[in-house]
Amino acid sequence: MTAAAEFHYRLPASFGGYRPGAHKGTSLGAGQGFAAHKRLFDHPDPRRLDLRASVRDVRQEWLVRIQRQRVAVPVNAVVDVSASMHFGAARSKLEVAADFVEALGSSAFRAGDACGLLAFDHAEREDLFMPARHSRGAGFVMGQLLRDCTADDDAASNPQKAGNRGGIDGLRPAVARLAGRKGLVFLVSDFHWPLAGLDAVLELLAPACVVPMVAWDPAETEPPDAQALVAVSDAETGVRRSLWMRESLRSEWRAGVAARRDELRTLFEGRGLEPFYLHGAFDGEGLTRHFLEAVA
Repeated sequence: MTAAAEFHYRLPASFGGYRPGAHKGTSLGAGQGFAAHKRLFDHPDPRRLDLRASVRDVRQEWLVRIQRQRVAVPVNAVVDVSASMHFGAARSKLEVAADFVEALGSSAFRAGDACGLLAFDHAEREDLFMPARHSRGAGFVMGQLLRDCTADDDAASNPQKAGNRGGIDGLRPAVARLAGRKGLVFLVSDFHWPLAGLDAVLELLAPACVVPMVAWDPAETEPPDAQALVAVSDAETGVRRSLWMRESLRSEWRAGVAARRDELRTLFEGRGLEPFYLHGAFDGEGLTRHFLEAVA
């Protein structure tokens, strides 16, 4: 087993809490960020005495420096495990998502943060739920849960249900556990479902820092090169059809991918969010750059 490709994340907001961690906090404590000067009488800690400020004080009182404490934040991954996420040419998108979640667990543990997992398809997958916890092995456990996950196979017998699979019907109850809470939330999906209602779900997560993770496979985004008869199937409904891969169809394919990318970018940018693409593999260094550029 190879080591998880850890990454670094920095958050633009400040968080409350008293558990020491790596993120900017609003609580006062043993930190390095200066908050204010207070009277030594009110905060009797001579180790924090500021002689320069005391000399300049018009009331001629001894002053101590009050610091802001860096804190830990809860980190959660909300992962789409619908049938389309089991598709992939070399590796399935769900396996790539599992690589990311395993790296997330290791990265969160190193930063002192609790890490948890929520999953959904056409409904919340409570069997894959893992509450946020401080554990060295949390990432490995969450990754294995996703790798061992099987798709709900009743699409063929219930096409109406399959039409919503992995969409808002499953996402809304999954994120309800996190509604109104601060922290860091990674929303991992291929978003191959109607986006109506996604903005309302993002509103539930508004207090948190949300990072959309768009999992696409190269076989989806780039059409086959050969001009030949290609058999394709809908991963959600199981419907199969044959297409002659001519140049005009290849152009339509690429245009459809570009249009979907623009639609996702417009929706997320309306919330001030920048999506990160898992394109066939997880790139830990790329995700680190994504965070550093976002808070620069």
